[in-house]
Amino acid sequence: METRILGTGWRKSSLSGGENCVELACGAGWVMARDSKNEGRSLSLSPTAFAAFRSAAKVGKLDR
Repeated sequence: METRILGTGWRKSSLSGGENCVELACGAGWVMARDSKNEGRSLSLSPTAFAAFRSAAKVGKLDR
């Protein structure tokens, strides 16, 4: 299911490169993330959950 929010401004990470691009959109009480190659799907998180996700990614806890 695709989530569309009118007026959502997706921003691409300045650290994304090549095919590994992540885009974010933020609003009051939510943060959405998507893979720029698959714009039809997105992950919606609370700001607290997104902060935990970002912290885990920064220290490599999500690396394969």
